[in-house]
Amino acid sequence: MIDVRLSLLDRSRTRAGRPEGEALTDTIRRAERAEALGFHRFWVAEHHAVPGIASGSPAVLLAAIGRATRRIRLGSGGVMLPQHQPLVVAEQFRMLEALNPARVDLGIGSSLGFTPAVRRALRRERTSRQEIEDDVRELVAFLDDEAEVTARPRTGRIPVHLLATRSGIDLAARLGLPVVLGGPVVRSPELPERLERYRSSFRPGGARTAPHVIVSLDVFAAADADRARELALPEAWAMAMSRRTGEFPALEHPERILAQPWPDRVRDRVERHLAGAVIGTPAQAAEHLRRLVGSTGADEIMASTSTYDTTALAELDEALVEAVGDG
Repeated sequence: MIDVRLSLLDRSRTRAGRPEGEALTDTIRRAERAEALGFHRFWVAEHHAVPGIASGSPAVLLAAIGRATRRIRLGSGGVMLPQHQPLVVAEQFRMLEALNPARVDLGIGSSLGFTPAVRRALRRERTSRQEIEDDVRELVAFLDDEAEVTARPRTGRIPVHLLATRSGIDLAARLGLPVVLGGPVVRSPELPERLERYRSSFRPGGARTAPHVIVSLDVFAAADADRARELALPEAWAMAMSRRTGEFPALEHPERILAQPWPDRVRDRVERHLAGAVIGTPAQAAEHLRRLVGSTGADEIMASTSTYDTTALAELDEALVEAVGDG
C-alpha cells in the first residue's frame, strides 16, 4: 500500500462522433463511480471555447455532481481567477458549500485562455504576478469573512488550493495555501528543492495550518503495458494536434489515430506526452507512484487520466485504486 490519498480530476473531455453535452453526463457518472471506489476528491475543470472540453463553468457542473453524490469531496481544478471577480467566485462556492456541507474545495489557477481569440472574448488578454496575488488574497479574504463586504451565504470553511507553476509554489507558501502541481513542473528535477522551500517557508493563516501537496498526472494502469499505452494514446494525440493546429480536439479512437499519417514532429510530441504519464501494469504504476511520492513527499495523487472509451476509463480508475492499495 502507498500511504497517499487518491483523487480524480475530470476535464469533461469530448469524444469524436458524440454530442459534446454527453461529456458532462460522462463526468457525473464518473463522479458517482469515484465515490463508490473510495476516491477522496473529484474535481472538474474550467476551459473556455475549447472544442475538446465541455466544462466551461465548474460551479454549475459541481452543483449537478453534488446532487448525484453524497460523500466525496467536490472541487475545481481549477477556477481561473483572472477571468472572474473574486467576490463572484466566493459567492458561487459558498452556494455550493451550503448545498453540500463540508464537501467543497476551491482550486484556483491563473490561465487567461487557450488562444488569443478566447482571451479577447474573456476581456482579459494580460495579467501580472502581482495582480494574480492580489486577486488570490482578496478571494481568501472573502472566504475568511475578512473583506469589506460579506460573500453570502455564510458557510463553513472552504479550503482554497493553488494550482501552481514554479512561481506559484512560492505564492502558495506566502499565502499559506495547499498547492496542486501538474504538467511539466512535476517532471522538473528542481521540484523536490522547490517543495522543500514551500514547506519551510509556509505561513499558516486562519484554518490553514500546514502545507499540503497534491501532484496531478495521467495514470494508465492496465493488464499489460501495451494496453495501457493504447488507452493513453487519445490524449497524447490530442495534445500533439493542438500544437500543430492551435485547436485542442475531441478524443479519437486509437484505431483511427493509428490509421492517420504521423509526421515526425507529431510523433515526437506524442512520445513526449506519453513519457510524462504513468503507463504500465498495476504493479509498474504502483512502483512509479511510490517513487514520485518518495521524491516529492506528496500528500495526495490526483489522476487527470482521460481516454476515448468511457468503459475503459472506468476500468483505469478501478485499476488505480487497486494499484495503490496493493502497492
